[in-house]
Amino acid sequence: MTKLTLIRIASVFIVTAIIASICIVLWAKHWVTTPLNVSADMVISVKKGDTLGKLAYQLESDNILSSAQLFILYARFEKKTKIEVGEYLLAKGSHHEQLLNLLYSGDVIRYQVTLVEGKTFDDFLSALQRNDKIKHTLDKTLTYTQLLEQLQINVDHPEGWFFPDTYQFVSGMSDVDILRQAYQRMQDVLEEEWQKKSDNLPYASAYEALIMASIIEKETGVAYERPEIAGVFVRRLQKGMRLQTDPTIIYGLGREYKGNIRRKHLTQKTPYNTYVIDGLPPTPIAMPGREAIHAALHPKSGKTLFFVAKGDGSHQFSITLAEHNRAVRKYQIEQRRKQYRSSPSSSPSTPQPTSTLQ
Repeated sequence: MTKLTLIRIASVFIVTAIIASICIVLWAKHWVTTPLNVSADMVISVKKGDTLGKLAYQLESDNILSSAQLFILYARFEKKTKIEVGEYLLAKGSHHEQLLNLLYSGDVIRYQVTLVEGKTFDDFLSALQRNDKIKHTLDKTLTYTQLLEQLQINVDHPEGWFFPDTYQFVSGMSDVDILRQAYQRMQDVLEEEWQKKSDNLPYASAYEALIMASIIEKETGVAYERPEIAGVFVRRLQKGMRLQTDPTIIYGLGREYKGNIRRKHLTQKTPYNTYVIDGLPPTPIAMPGREAIHAALHPKSGKTLFFVAKGDGSHQFSITLAEHNRAVRKYQIEQRRKQYRSSPSSSPSTPQPTSTLQ
């Protein structure tokens, strides 16, 4: 075989290899942009422990991918085999390249749950349980001590320690995960506000300020009133007067409370009844927001010592008991005779006017 013949044979092989390579590249480009069998937007779920390979074979089994092996080889070639846990929204008409980029991006669907200020720890647990995208691991029948152990949170009582806010989460996150976020958020907010507090406050600790903030949160839904309500309570503490605030009675009654505070409740002994106990109750009575915490630490100066709900969500403030009694007659006794009922916003827990302080 002559040298010329060998050159010609080699040339043929080279040309054939080049043509084959071009064909493979063109086919690969065609394959990666070939639409998947997705006739409508769909959610792809990646669970903890799932690998791209496991997911690919599942998608092949679901008739979405034509070849799991090819998809895995493509991902390895692109060095995009790492995928994040969560749910991914795959758009109708997506192709292989878009699927791989979506999985590699970690752009998972984010859901949210709102924990409302003024609600209790039990209310927070219920809100989490109602959300079917959250992994439910907490049992409401457990004691508070058991729940706190499960949450790995080192406090004696859960009330007040979880910041009310809207929390984003991905599918598969648990109620424990969200509550730990809320706990850390409350610690951060309380510490920030405590560092900027006013002077001469009657609190021995930031926790006592949190207790006060929870009472302020329950007393009014009118934001501008919070500092003045805080001022009333702070002055009462400084003068050795009892707080005498209805939301603490309600919290102390627990399930015994049926929607109305009766005269017997005013003298009923519970650790939370501020008509009976001196000073603050032992724990917060709700989850306060930042504004209530700020108000507790920055009370409005003045001389008022009493307030009564006016029926429109706001309150009438008084300096003397005589002024207060006139306000009570005007806004409660006379209105009750007219079968008047105050706005629920004046007290999130009860339809009747709150805090007839004496």
